[in-house]
Amino acid sequence: MPDSESNLESSDVDVINGTSVLSETKISDEKGSVEKRAVPQIGKDGYPDSIYINAAKIFQGLRTEKSSGKILLRYGDTSGSPTVAFKDEQSRRVSYELAFKTLKYQDLLEEVLVESKVYPSYSIPDELTSLLVVMLCDLQDRKFQNRKIFAEEEIVAEVQEVGNYLYSYETKLAAALARCRIKHDALSIEYFVPETILKQEQRTSALPICFWINTFKISLEDVIKDLEMKGFTKVESVSDFDHYTYAVDQHCRDVLVFPSSLKEELLNLDLSADCKLLLQDKSRSLAVHSARALLSEGADIIMAHLGSHLTIAHMSVLTNDSSSSIFVCGVKSSAKEEELMNSFSHMGCTNISLLHEDFTELRPTDPRLEKATVILLIPQCSELGAGNPMELILSEHGDADLLQDLFQGFVSEDKLRILAERQLNELLHALKFNKVQAIVYCTCSVYPEENELVVKKALESGVERDKARRYRLIPSIFSTCSDSESSTEMFFKIEPSEISSGCFLAVLEREFSRYKSFQSTATASKPPVCFSLPSTTILNKIISQFHGAVTGETITLCS
Repeated sequence: MPDSESNLESSDVDVINGTSVLSETKISDEKGSVEKRAVPQIGKDGYPDSIYINAAKIFQGLRTEKSSGKILLRYGDTSGSPTVAFKDEQSRRVSYELAFKTLKYQDLLEEVLVESKVYPSYSIPDELTSLLVVMLCDLQDRKFQNRKIFAEEEIVAEVQEVGNYLYSYETKLAAALARCRIKHDALSIEYFVPETILKQEQRTSALPICFWINTFKISLEDVIKDLEMKGFTKVESVSDFDHYTYAVDQHCRDVLVFPSSLKEELLNLDLSADCKLLLQDKSRSLAVHSARALLSEGADIIMAHLGSHLTIAHMSVLTNDSSSSIFVCGVKSSAKEEELMNSFSHMGCTNISLLHEDFTELRPTDPRLEKATVILLIPQCSELGAGNPMELILSEHGDADLLQDLFQGFVSEDKLRILAERQLNELLHALKFNKVQAIVYCTCSVYPEENELVVKKALESGVERDKARRYRLIPSIFSTCSDSESSTEMFFKIEPSEISSGCFLAVLEREFSRYKSFQSTATASKPPVCFSLPSTTILNKIISQFHGAVTGETITLCS
C-alpha cells in the first residue's frame, strides 16, 4: 500500500487575507508508490484570451433568463447563436467548463458585481457583460491573483480591458462577496449553487469510475500485476472499496472499477498515458459488449454515431479476434478523419472505416455495408442518467444546449419530444437495412420517452421490408429474464444510483436470424446438438449463451 493517502479537498471557500474565493477540487502531493507525473493545472494561472471570449459566448447562450423584476445585469443582444471557434479540443472543453462554472454561480456573481458598484460601468458595454461575469468567476477562482500571460497568446483587446477593469476593483469585489455571504448566512460558497447541480456534483464526485482495458496493448493479467506493484488491492465489489482498491466490473470483465478519489492519480499513470487503461462511462462498455455478442465471424458492424472515439476504439478491441470491420458514420471533415485515425493508430486499432455520411443518409443497400449484420445505435439523448452528464456531453460532442437542462435538473417537454423524434427516426432507418440481423439501442436517459417508448414505436411501425422476418426484442447478454417476463422487462436497465451511472439497453433481432447464424461448417460426421425448448423466451436465452461460442457443430432446435 502507498505510504499515505491523497488528501482530497472538496470544493470549498478559501479565506486568504479576508478574501473568499471559489476553489476547485484538487489532490495534494503523493509520496507513496503510486506513480504521478506533473500535469499543468488548467486554469490555475488563468486562461488565454481566446478561452475567455469563447466561454463568454457559451455562457451568453446558457445563462438563466431572469424575470423583469429580478434583472440585475443587462447582457446585450441575445438573438442568434454566437459563432465560437476553438483552437483545439482542449480549448473547447476548457471553454465549456468555464462557462458552466459561471452558470452555476450566476446569481452570486451578479449580486457581487452590483453590490461592489463595479456594475454598471460606462466603460464596459452591455455586449461585454457576459465576458465580465465569466472573468469575475475565474478571478475569484484564482484568489484574485494576476493571471499568467501565455506564450504565443493572441491578445484580445476586450479581454484585456475587462481584466484590467476587474483588477482595479479587486478590494471592493472581495468585500462585496463577504457581505453577500453574511447576508445569506452562507457557511460555504456551495450555498449559492442550485440544489439540482449540487446534488449531481456530489453524486458524481462519489461515484466509482470505470476504466476499460485496451487488450491491443496489454492483458488483464498484466494490468492487475502493474496495479498491484503500485500498491493497489483487488476487492470483490465496490462496497469493499478502501481507497487504493479496485474491482472487476460485474458485467464487463475487461472493465475495472475504482474509487472516484483516485481519478487524477490513475490518469497520471503510464497505463493511462499509453492508452492501456481508458476512462469512460460504463454505459458505453455495456453497449459495445452487447453489440459484439451479436456479431458473427467475418461480419461487419455499423456504428450509427461518431460519439466518443473511445467507444469506437473499444468496439475495435473487442473484435480483434475476428475479421470484422467497423463502419462509423458522421465524420464530416478530412481534418477530423485524420485526427481520429491518428488516435486509433496510437491505440492499436486497424479495422475502422470512417464514413462522411450521417447514419440516416446511408442507403440500406450501400455496397460498402454488404457484410454489416449489426447496428450499434447510441443516439444523442438527455444524458441525465450518466454519472457525469457534462463530461459525456463534451466528450461525445453532444448538444451543448443540454447543459442548460443539466443545470435545471430536467429536460423540457419540447426538447424531450424533439430528442425522441430524432431517436425514433434513426431507429426506423436502422430497421430498413435488409442484411442487418440485429440492432443494439443504448441511451443514458432516465425518460421512457427516449427509451422503451422509442423502441416500442419502432417495432410497431412495420417499416421492415422483409415482412417474414420482422424484428423482435431479445434479452441482452446482461439480462436475466425469466419465461414469464414481459417485453418491458426484457429491456436491460441500470438506474442511476450512488454506485453506478444509469444505462438503458434494448436488443432487437430479426426472427429466425439467430438460427441461421448457428449454421456452421460442420462435417457430416458431427451429430447436431438438439434442445427441447418450452418457450421462445427460453429459446432466446439459450441461443444467446451459445452465440459466438459454438464452432464446428450445427444446432438444431426441436419443438
